[in-house]
Amino acid sequence: MARRPVVVGRPSPGGGRRVRADGEILGLAHGLRDVAEFLRRAGLEDVDVETSELIEWRGGGPEVWSVRSR
Repeated sequence: MARRPVVVGRPSPGGGRRVRADGEILGLAHGLRDVAEFLRRAGLEDVDVETSELIEWRGGGPEVWSVRSR
């Protein structure tokens, strides 16, 4: 499988998911808007964060934001 440039990590116990692009931490997202904003700041403005194949979702898809919702 080809490496994806954006990784949204597993939900953390304290809430949120770490977002990385090309190995660089962009921030801790608490929802899809945060992911979209981090990607916009990284120059990836036209990415549909829910469906893009550029994003690898770990520990659950774009609907999972807490450890309990997995």
